Amino acid sequence: MAFEFGSFFFAFGLTLIAGLATGVGGALAFFAKRTNTRLLSISLGFSAGVMIYVSFVEILMEAIESLSHEMGQMGNWIGVLSFFGGIFIIGLIDRLVPDYENPHEMHKIEEMNGAHMKKNKKPDRKLMRMGLFSAGAIALHNFPEGLVTFMAALQDPKLGFAIMVAVSIHNIPEGIAVSIPIFYATGDKKKAFVYSFLSGVAEPVGALIGFFLIYSIFGLNDLVLGIVLALVAGIMVYISFDELLPAAEEYGEHHYSIGGLIAGMAVMAFSLLILG
Repeated sequence: MAFEFGSFFFAFGLTLIAGLATGVGGALAFFAKRTNTRLLSISLGFSAGVMIYVSFVEILMEAIESLSHEMGQMGNWIGVLSFFGGIFIIGLIDRLVPDYENPHEMHKIEEMNGAHMKKNKKPDRKLMRMGLFSAGAIALHNFPEGLVTFMAALQDPKLGFAIMVAVSIHNIPEGIAVSIPIFYATGDKKKAFVYSFLSGVAEPVGALIGFFLIYSIFGLNDLVLGIVLALVAGIMVYISFDELLPAAEEYGEHHYSIGGLIAGMAVMAFSLLILG
């Protein structure tokens, strides 16, 4: 794979947009009057559908094909092992987040009602810690997610754009999850937004760190690219099953989330057929 600066900046731009969607979630918490649970369930399900379909049908297959071309039958084994390695890596990161303070726990905008009463009170240190913890944990999750978006866009701009949309949808509720406890604790909208925004910035930062580590240590030959793409597929599948679908269910709209899931798969399938 040849290194092209045009492709690099395009991939980085998509990753930056996906990361900044966390800040959009933080802003929505203050300007929306109520949570549209139906829309969120459909959107999160749609995002999961895009990620699951494209991981199995496009990214993993492309990774295995690239590895097989380089290593023959052994390439199939390396591709499958790399796929589950991606699941293991993101699962290990997820284990660093205690269940009782999981930042992926969904919040509703209605929780903001009455929070303005905190404005003139002493900041709640426990809530502030929880908000900062959520911001830090989400930033940690966003490192591999940034690499996912970046590497997919670097390999195929159309694929990268689809994943950027899916990751952006995924990041909006995370912005809400960061901003609500910080606003509760301080009554400061600006501070709550800044922390949600900063947790999203970890996505493009993680993409750059991950890319340059891979590029400087291994280069970007077909073997390395195949392994990285298989890792990316595993990470995306884990995110879909562990975060997106449970989050869609948590908003209490089961059938809408499944409808969104199927719609995401269908849109991705037809997009690949039309654009491929």
